Amino acid sequence: MCTTEFFEAIRAGNSATVSALLEADASLAFAKNDSGVSAVLMSVYTGRREIRDLLLSRGAALQIHEAVAVGNVDRVKQFVEKDSSIARSFSPDGFPVVALAAVFGYLEIARYLATQGADINAPATNGSGYNALTGAVANGHTEIVKWLLESGADPNYRYGPGYSPLLTAAANGHLEIVKLVLAHGADLRAVTNDGRSALALASERNHPAVAEHLQSIAV
Repeated sequence: MCTTEFFEAIRAGNSATVSALLEADASLAFAKNDSGVSAVLMSVYTGRREIRDLLLSRGAALQIHEAVAVGNVDRVKQFVEKDSSIARSFSPDGFPVVALAAVFGYLEIARYLATQGADINAPATNGSGYNALTGAVANGHTEIVKWLLESGADPNYRYGPGYSPLLTAAANGHLEIVKLVLAHGADLRAVTNDGRSALALASERNHPAVAEHLQSIAV
């Protein structure tokens, strides 16, 4: 089974190769890499929607983390209704399933998991420190950020090389999210481990609207 070649084709977005390999070995639709990440999850991680849909059409099974990542609400509810503790589970590579919902923009799923006991502040167990808020901020999902903050997510959570939600939002040019986290108590004076402020990050990454706003409220 050409698992390595298969995952390389997924990462590269080479749907023709993925399709050819599936024709040769249909079991590849269920393959996992050395980290336990399935082909479906890898296709989502790498933004390869065509490949994701191809894998699903070939019958790739969805576990809870995969169902969350592809936005399959009904499948998510099937898992949780059988065992509510699954709402607090993690993907094989260490991400809370509620964080996966936030990262990929599925507010309905994130809310549902929270009502079933998911901890919206739970950090990844893989050393990255990512959680639902950091994922939603980085990917610009404003409504999810708003809901998380209103639900008690920590606006000053620190992860990675000293990043906070504000610093991440500034670095990515998400003005409305910058305003949201500041309104919920984010520390404007926070800096990364190497001393860069939100204003510095916005300026470096060429996000003038964010930089202008931060300058206007600087004390």
